[in-house]
Amino acid sequence: MNPAAPVLTGTTYRDAFAQTVDYAARSAVYFGARTAVVDVERGDAGRFDYRAINERACRLARFLVAQGIGKGDRVGLLAQNGIEYIDLLFACAKLGAIFAPYNFRLHPVELHELVVKTGPKAFVFGPEYEEHATYLRTHHTDLRTYLRTGHRATPDGTLSFEAVVTQGPLEGSPLFAPGEGPSGEDILCLLGTGGTTGLPKSAMISHRMVAHNSLTTMIHELIPGDVTVVHTPMFHTGGLLVYAVPLLLSGGKVIIMRKWDTVELLRLIERERVTMFFCVPTQYQMLLDTPSLAKTSFASVRFVTSGGAPLPVPLIHAFRQVHDIPFKQGFGMTEFGPGCFSMGAEYAQTKAGSIGRPNAFVAARVVDDSGHDLPAGQAGELLLKGPAMCSGYFEDPEATRSAIDAQGWFHTGDIAKIDEDGFFFIVDRKKDMFISGGENVYPVEIERLLYEHPAVKQCAVIGIPDEKWGQVGRAFVVLKSDAAASEDELLAFLRQKLARYKVPKAVRFLSEMPLSPAGKILKRALVTT
Repeated sequence: MNPAAPVLTGTTYRDAFAQTVDYAARSAVYFGARTAVVDVERGDAGRFDYRAINERACRLARFLVAQGIGKGDRVGLLAQNGIEYIDLLFACAKLGAIFAPYNFRLHPVELHELVVKTGPKAFVFGPEYEEHATYLRTHHTDLRTYLRTGHRATPDGTLSFEAVVTQGPLEGSPLFAPGEGPSGEDILCLLGTGGTTGLPKSAMISHRMVAHNSLTTMIHELIPGDVTVVHTPMFHTGGLLVYAVPLLLSGGKVIIMRKWDTVELLRLIERERVTMFFCVPTQYQMLLDTPSLAKTSFASVRFVTSGGAPLPVPLIHAFRQVHDIPFKQGFGMTEFGPGCFSMGAEYAQTKAGSIGRPNAFVAARVVDDSGHDLPAGQAGELLLKGPAMCSGYFEDPEATRSAIDAQGWFHTGDIAKIDEDGFFFIVDRKKDMFISGGENVYPVEIERLLYEHPAVKQCAVIGIPDEKWGQVGRAFVVLKSDAAASEDELLAFLRQKLARYKVPKAVRFLSEMPLSPAGKILKRALVTT
């Protein structure tokens, strides 16, 4: 071995290349002492290079094997953002086990239902979630391996996660014989979808899906040395897979914030020389409301992206008046990608409001209710196909069949249209569309116009029952702190630009919008408002 080469601790060079999906081992070979992850909450102790990431994953994998966990077994996590998400993802990749992160906002009863459904053999939890772990111990006796993040172990049998990943054995016999490890079609993780009723569905994310998403992200978005900040919850695809995993497969640096904080994000952009980051539209609005935004240097930032909800064009213009950087709207979902479309920086202004064009290896169609392709300019459902598609929903064949048709097209449930240049635009969610007097009404169209009113900070439109028209629109609006507007004023503003049937019948003013953990406006919570 070349004495100048970095030592790959925890596995041999031969072992690192014997398994195609051992991401941590390969990155340790390629990038060694380069900083991989900065866990901000841990302070000076929270900087980990690629070798350290692999060592932690090796120790954790060997511990899980000792607990009887192997290929196809699930390992659950309930915790705030942190290095633990990376540890578990990469350890499960080594084993062929399945990482199952859970929404930390779940009630203990809801969590128990999801644990019963997904059946983890080990459960890792943050110290804030002792109540949830206690409930599981009482009601789910089949689950016997518990680890608490941090260093503290307790007499109840809960082990210290940090002790496992820092003090557990590194060396040992190979986890698999060459060629017998996980393959591309094996499932790496289960990610919950944004269900509107009942338990969320668990999308099965394969190694193949992760690899192709990472590849297309590298082709369309990344350059060597990129640095991003992760602040959206890492139990969501937006926190885990949009940029974090692709960067860790290509030698970049991932800064992990425990939770969303605008002042902290701006501080980190300067301190860590962040080159690109992702936010949902609500978070960009919060940044605009932060006084230190204008004082923060964005000299290192190449571009920013938005997703999760349609991005109001006035918000793009307002942000670029403060920092003139490319501002791109992307599109992805838990079940596909999440990197499905990309917008070249050169089109960020001329095609503002578009999600761009399909990424490499992604096929896209816009179809009518009969499945026929629609011409440019006509709105229909967006269908996607390609190797970055999930493998269906965990133990839910009916939901899988309803989402993926016989020809392999994934039905997104999004209404889209294509312009003459081949750029795609999201019109609305299919389930959010309502019919008023026999006409289709797309709330996003109304919301985009409301955002053009100078007094509107946030807005959402839903359809409500109406005896005469079937359904009519109701707008919910949060006004800017230094502005005022009445219901009559906003409705008159819309009447200048919309057909009569599209104009909402009422406006409700709110002090704040109900938001999901990912920062999306929860329209289902507005139905009873």
